Amino acid sequence: MRYAVCVKRTTIMLPDEVDARLRLEARRRGSSIADVAREAIERQLPPPATEGSLSFFSIGEGSPRDASERVDELVAKAVTRRKSRRTG
Repeated sequence: MRYAVCVKRTTIMLPDEVDARLRLEARRRGSSIADVAREAIERQLPPPATEGSLSFFSIGEGSPRDASERVDELVAKAVTRRKSRRTG
């Protein structure tokens, strides 16, 4: 796995046993230690949020009775509020 984007160098401290397993896996794959470490880290992190997307949207108790008819309007308002919180 090669990255065409800017990458940052980072140092982490690993227990000897984890370091040995990482090196063994890199040798087994014929890959670099960095590639194996990046892949393992990527698998453990949540996917990146898409700009402007909501992580969830729900309509429940306390919502307007016509919420199903106004869903586009309500979602737009939620997105606007979220953006203003980020920039405000």
